Amino acid sequence: MTTYHFIGIKGTGMSALAQILYDSGEKVQGSDVEKRFFTQAALEEKNIPIYPFSENNIKKDYTVIAGNAFSDEHIEIKEAKRLGVTFYRYHEFLGEWLKQYTSIAVTGAHGKTSTTGLLSHVLSSSFPISYLIGDGTGQGHVDSKYFVFEACEYRRHFLQYEPDYAIMTNIDFDHPDYFTSIDDVFAAFQSMAEQVKKGIIACGDDEQLQQIQAKVPVVYYGFANTNDFQAQNIKETKNGTTFDVFVRNTYYETFTIPMYGNHNVLNALAVIAICHYEGIGAEHMKHLATFTGVKRRFSEKQIYNQILIDDYAHHPREINATIESARKKYPNKSIVAIFQPHTFTRTKAFLQGFADSLSQADHVFLCDIFGSAREETGQLTIDDLQKLINQSSILKLSHTEELKEFADSVLIFMGAGDIQKFQQAYEETLAIK
Repeated sequence: MTTYHFIGIKGTGMSALAQILYDSGEKVQGSDVEKRFFTQAALEEKNIPIYPFSENNIKKDYTVIAGNAFSDEHIEIKEAKRLGVTFYRYHEFLGEWLKQYTSIAVTGAHGKTSTTGLLSHVLSSSFPISYLIGDGTGQGHVDSKYFVFEACEYRRHFLQYEPDYAIMTNIDFDHPDYFTSIDDVFAAFQSMAEQVKKGIIACGDDEQLQQIQAKVPVVYYGFANTNDFQAQNIKETKNGTTFDVFVRNTYYETFTIPMYGNHNVLNALAVIAICHYEGIGAEHMKHLATFTGVKRRFSEKQIYNQILIDDYAHHPREINATIESARKKYPNKSIVAIFQPHTFTRTKAFLQGFADSLSQADHVFLCDIFGSAREETGQLTIDDLQKLINQSSILKLSHTEELKEFADSVLIFMGAGDIQKFQQAYEETLAIK
C-alpha cells in the first residue's frame, strides 16, 4: 500500500487533502515546522503522524505531495527528487484525485471558503461526499458521489483542475504580488472557465463575471432580476436571514440561513443554483439552515457584554462584508475593528481601500503589518494606514487591555496573518477562570 507523505501538512489545503486521503483508506503521514497551527487538531484526531522536516522522512516507495509554499531547494523536496519518487505539488495532485468524482470547484476572489463549507454541508446532509475547504477541513468517503473543493486563483493554481462544475463568486483585484491588474485576474478566470466540463454557476451581479465566455451553460445568480436565480424579500430575524428564491422569475421556495449580510445570501444562492441544476430537491437545500460556519469566518464568542469575532478578512471588500454582517446581527452594539494587514504588497496596493472599509467601524485598532517571507518590506509601516483613518490607533500585543473600555461592543479581529494572538492576549487580560 502506498504511503502518502505531505511536505507542509499543516497548511490549510494540505491538511484537508491529507484528511481526505486518510478517510478514503490511504496511508498518510506528513512533516512540518514545530509551531502549532489551528489545522493540527483534526490531523491528531485521526492519528496522522506529523514529523519535523528531515530528508530521512522520504522513502523510495512513497508518493510525496509538497505544499506550494516550499521551494525546490527544501531538504525533503531535494531528497524526493534525488530518490526519483512519485512527486506532486498540492494543486497537481488535487487535479488528478478529483477525476474520480463529480467535481465542483468553488472559486472567486472572495467567499470561496464560506461557499465551499455551505455546499459541503448541504450535500453531505444527503449524500456520501468528499470535500476540501480552505479552512483546513477535509473529509473523504469511499463511496463519494461529489467532490467539492476550494480552487484558488493565486498563481493560476486553479488551472490544474478540470472540474465538472465551477461556482464563481466574483472577480476582484487581489494578490498584487502576482496579478498585474483586474484584466490579468479576469484572464485567469476566463482560462478556468474554458476547462469546466458541465456547467458554471456565476454571480450575475458581478460585472466581470458577466463577461465570462464558456463552452458549457453559465447559470447566473444574484439580486438583479436578470439572473436565473434571484433572491427577493430579504428579511433579517434573530435567527439569521430569510429570503425568497425565484428561478427565472418564478417563485421557487423560501430559505433561511443562520448568517447575516448580502454576501451570505449570495453564497447560499450559489449553493441553491448548483443543487437545482443537479436535480437535488429543495428539501435537501433546506439544510442551509443548520450550517454552523467554517473556521476563521465570523467565528464568534461572547465574553461578558462583548462579542469577540475572529475573521480572515484581509481585503477591503471582505472587511466591508464582515462589518456589515456584524451591524446586522448586533444593531445595538458599537463595532470595533482590530485589523492586521497581510503583506506589504497588499497593504501598499489597497492602502486607501483599507482606510475606507475600516472607517465603517465605530473605532479602529491597527496591528503591525504581517510580512511575508517572499517580499521586500519597503518603507511602508502601519502608521501610513493609521494616518488615513479617523478614530484609529495602533494596538500593541502588550497593551490589548485597552479593548476593555469598549464594554458593550462587538470586537472584530481581522486578518490573514496571526491576528489570533491579539485576541488570545486580550482574552488573557480578562482572566477568565
